[in-house]
Amino acid sequence: MGHSHTHNHTHTHHDLRGRNLFISILLNIIITAAQVIGGILSGSLALLSDALHNFSDVLSLIVSYIANKLSKKEASIYRTFGYKRAEILAAFINASTLIVVAILLIIEAIKRFQSPEDIESNLVIWLSLLGIVANGLSVFLLKKDSKSNMNMKSAYLHLLTDMMASIAVLIGGLLMKYFQVFWVDSMLTFIIAVYLIWMGFDLLKSSTKVLMLFTPDEIPVKQIVAEINAFDSIKNVHHVHVWQLNEEEIHLEAHIDFNHDITLSQFDVILHDIEDLVLKKYDINHVNIQPEFGKDDIKDIIVQD
Repeated sequence: MGHSHTHNHTHTHHDLRGRNLFISILLNIIITAAQVIGGILSGSLALLSDALHNFSDVLSLIVSYIANKLSKKEASIYRTFGYKRAEILAAFINASTLIVVAILLIIEAIKRFQSPEDIESNLVIWLSLLGIVANGLSVFLLKKDSKSNMNMKSAYLHLLTDMMASIAVLIGGLLMKYFQVFWVDSMLTFIIAVYLIWMGFDLLKSSTKVLMLFTPDEIPVKQIVAEINAFDSIKNVHHVHVWQLNEEEIHLEAHIDFNHDITLSQFDVILHDIEDLVLKKYDINHVNIQPEFGKDDIKDIIVQD
């Protein structure tokens, strides 16, 4: 099987991701420290909850940063895939923490809503502005890679929700300053938390599918089997597995029963045609075919191993 890889471009791209993640970590450490101090001084639950969320984001960004570094490590005898799944695992961890933090925020918001407290709104306003600027910069740095990488998407979502949370806190601060509506602090915390759950669940579901080796949603297995079966020399395609290693690699494994006892060189030509077909139409870039002739085994498309 022949595959083309652009290692230098990939490594350069990984380095840029790592740099952007590192800058985002530093920015979030500054925001978190400022919001903890400001939340305590002002008595704002929304600000403290935003600080807690930011702290969870610092941990999540560190996980993403480590995963990004690990994913560049070479494969070995004991790790034949290297650490290519590190970023998927990081996305799963980050999505899980996003939901856990959101549930804790909802509990605190309900408690505070029942007994609202006076809040120093000026401090809330200035610190929320700091959060908007710093998180906005982080979102800008990670936005491009978030479209093609689950790990970066998990980091991006954490930061995007941070920015939105800071905007909500700013609105709450202004309402408290000019209209003395202090219960809005708890209401905004609740809204932020619900949004976190909504965003985190989708990413949790996507990363779980990859970790469980589920077939990617966009891959029509039966259609692919029918197209390969249409080759003149092929009698049957069975025992099919389609799974995703990471954002860059989708694998197809299958047993193919041939009409005739063909030579190895003839098989190589057919294999090349199959690779070309699935790569161009379905972005499947790793193909592993087991050729068979007259073998007595189960011929179902999907076989429980």
